[in-house]
Amino acid sequence: MSITEKFGDNADLLWQSFINKEGLTPTQAHQFEQYLCMLRDWNEKVNLTRILDIPDIIAYHFQDSMQIVHHVDFTKLRGVCDIGSGAGFPGIPLKILYPDVPFILLEVNNKKVAFLESVIEQLGLTNIMVSNLDWRTFLRQTSHTIDLFMARASLQVDELIRVFKPVSPYKHAQMVYWASQHWQPGPQEEPFLVARKTYSVGDQQRSYAFFSDQKPQ
Repeated sequence: MSITEKFGDNADLLWQSFINKEGLTPTQAHQFEQYLCMLRDWNEKVNLTRILDIPDIIAYHFQDSMQIVHHVDFTKLRGVCDIGSGAGFPGIPLKILYPDVPFILLEVNNKKVAFLESVIEQLGLTNIMVSNLDWRTFLRQTSHTIDLFMARASLQVDELIRVFKPVSPYKHAQMVYWASQHWQPGPQEEPFLVARKTYSVGDQQRSYAFFSDQKPQ
């Protein structure tokens, strides 16, 4: 069954444009299609997202998750953690792009955990796990190999920067926060902010805020 048969007229052209623009392999394109279908199906029983139109899912979920690759070389990462993964953004799209990089999806909502685990199984993703620990417990009780933490529409920055506390096993990792164009750091966050990068998604301007325990020289 084609995308048009599933989602209506013009969906095929839109989907092919997405595949071409992002340079997806046939396997990756199929995984994104499976993910799209599961997102729509599960949303009827689990509140995953308010964004359900195909163009908006592509722009504001898939591509918004994927644009970080223009600023981070994922091929060099030994481990990535998606904080407050929710319906899997940005973790699942990035895992599809980089199947060999280990990922942890951090999510406390049991229904969303079930969805994420089902997506991982259906898409055949490997070297990826879902953790239902809250953020503070994760920092206290785990010691995974993680180079990059990602937070998109989850916790506030003053909570996220707990990762840089002296007792944290992840204090030397990098953190990237999906921010609005007008977001400004508070006095707690400012010492850890090392870079801001702006980007466009759909008709919106947004930015990435990069944090580290060491300022660049």
